[in-house]
Amino acid sequence: MPTITQIAITLENKPGALHRVCAALAQAKVNITAVFVPEVKEKGKVRLVVEDLDRARDALRAARIRFSEEEALIFSAEHRPGALAEITEKLAQAKVNIKYAYATTIPGATHATAIMAVSNIEKALAVIGR
Repeated sequence: MPTITQIAITLENKPGALHRVCAALAQAKVNITAVFVPEVKEKGKVRLVVEDLDRARDALRAARIRFSEEEALIFSAEHRPGALAEITEKLAQAKVNIKYAYATTIPGATHATAIMAVSNIEKALAVIGR
């Protein structure tokens, strides 16, 4: 199971805030492969996975958009009932906290892709063993 670097940006919950980020990345020809936007009242942390991290950094700096980076797990899981439960059980038994997670699949797919931030990446990698 590999890890991935996400870009984290604190945005106000107002029209155009997410567009500003997406437009800066689009102008630099950076493809967004995953995005997590929480529902919040005032400000929330948006997380993005991109194909070209270096180009994304440059684009965001040029647009004066403050960001940080976070390591997370990225993995493929079978698209069936109980697959995520099996993974989360292993993490719980190892006392690895899941800070947040997001996943997706499409109808008819055999696997889902998930991104998960955990309290201890090394321990999670050892426990899940993917």
